[in-house]
Amino acid sequence: MTRTVLESKSKTVVIGFDEPFCVIGERINPTGRKKLAAELEAGNFSTVEKDALEQVACGAMVLDVNAGVVYNSNPNPNETEPPLMTSMIRLVQGLVDVPLCIDSSVPAALEAGLAAAEGRPLLNSVTGEEERLEMVLPLVKKYNVPVVAISNDDTGISMDPDVRFAVAKKIVERAADHGIPAHDIVVDPLVMPIGALATAGQQVFALVRRLRDELGVNTTCGASNISFGLPNRHGINAAFLPMAIGAGMTSAIMNPVRQVEMEAIRAANMLMNHDANGGEWIRFSKVLEAVEGGMSFAEASAAQATAASGRRGGRRARA
Repeated sequence: MTRTVLESKSKTVVIGFDEPFCVIGERINPTGRKKLAAELEAGNFSTVEKDALEQVACGAMVLDVNAGVVYNSNPNPNETEPPLMTSMIRLVQGLVDVPLCIDSSVPAALEAGLAAAEGRPLLNSVTGEEERLEMVLPLVKKYNVPVVAISNDDTGISMDPDVRFAVAKKIVERAADHGIPAHDIVVDPLVMPIGALATAGQQVFALVRRLRDELGVNTTCGASNISFGLPNRHGINAAFLPMAIGAGMTSAIMNPVRQVEMEAIRAANMLMNHDANGGEWIRFSKVLEAVEGGMSFAEASAAQATAASGRRGGRRARA
């Protein structure tokens, strides 16, 4: 079975058809977050620190790190983004021990992140655009890392799922030309907003099945895209994720600090027989009990993580 292996300095995460769903925390990203963007330009990383710790406590297995700030003082991201990416990568991996997803549209920032990262991060991303393929695939090969492949090309994003599949197939084939195996390609088939396209969910589920069965690749998505522009977005996301998992999707870039989505994923893992003896569901239920007692989801998750770490530490001390 296809296994995409990610590593931090001392932890390994496997994205795979027979593995628990991989939650990639999306919060360390200044896109649409004016306060965070201003902090980063000022050299203030306090929100990054908070987001890193909270996301891992709430269940993120990988953290996406995006340094895409357009500085007011210097609007050239080719100059500002690489050093910022380096600083953010070093900060985050000093706080948490999970693999990272290095996220940028600037090739120099991708390489800066790869040089700073410990272990085997996920690179986000390559598309089917010719220029992007020729810039990113050599980096993937040079650093021997897996990469997110987004199903759009020089013609843009197609509303036809068959075209998006063809773009994904093209990227897999071009990667093979560089000596990059299919198991190191994680395809994002592009989730369209259900509010704008009524068949968006059905399209993604069908695409994920094809990507798994015909190309043998793992898949990911920006999970919240499905609910864009609609009320009660988290309810829609929480319904979408288990359906995508059932169709074969193996990871998502999402906000793990949202209880309803994480509850849906934990339940889906158990229903897919990816949670041995329901151990993770039982541990997660203790978090829900603490939330019912008045704690926030993030607080309850952090407390449970601390308690679990203490129990593991105690066992090792007695051994």
